[in-house]
Amino acid sequence: MGLETYKAVHQGGEGEIIEKKSRFIATVVPVETEEEAVAFIDAMKKKYWNAAHNCSAFVIGKRQELQRCSDDGEPSGTAGRPMLDVLLGEGICNVVVVVTRYFGGTLLGTGGLVRAYQSAVKAGLEQSVIIEKKPGIKLGIRTDYNGLGKVQHILGERRIPITGSEYSDVVKLEAMVPADEKEKLKEDLTEATMGRAGLTEGDQVFFALVDGEVLVFDEQ
Repeated sequence: MGLETYKAVHQGGEGEIIEKKSRFIATVVPVETEEEAVAFIDAMKKKYWNAAHNCSAFVIGKRQELQRCSDDGEPSGTAGRPMLDVLLGEGICNVVVVVTRYFGGTLLGTGGLVRAYQSAVKAGLEQSVIIEKKPGIKLGIRTDYNGLGKVQHILGERRIPITGSEYSDVVKLEAMVPADEKEKLKEDLTEATMGRAGLTEGDQVFFALVDGEVLVFDEQ
């Protein structure tokens, strides 16, 4: 599993701009494979069959390994590549965007087309939920009630979310810890509780925070 943090689309969106009476509708969705991206592009072409153009760009892979784009009849280099540049510039992976154009009767020129298609993609991304997926470890923490305050203080100070808790004769917490903070956190918890806290590492996963909620992704 790659250990890099990367940005992805959690929830797709649709944005629209008007440029000299031409409508540009950008539809953004998350995808995992090239096949999914191609199928989505085909679906958009069917949905907007009466549009002048359905230009597209997609990026697949945590390191943006696979990149494709299409001008769909617009002058070469005025649509697909500028759209792709926005996705790459934002650092977003596993995403496809289709910008549908309904021609308004006025030619925009090369520079105008580039700006319009890029602005449309940005509008679509603004209507989407973009998340940062980080590699993390589920850390089980077992402590007595005397050590609980210290454990909670350390987790709170580092903004490490608690994802589960169980209170009985002892307290069991589960925390989602960024992989690169794991060793330091374990040292600090051990020191603060004078070695009395029991620490258990769970599986490595990717996680993201959305509106304060921890989302876990079991990715290979």
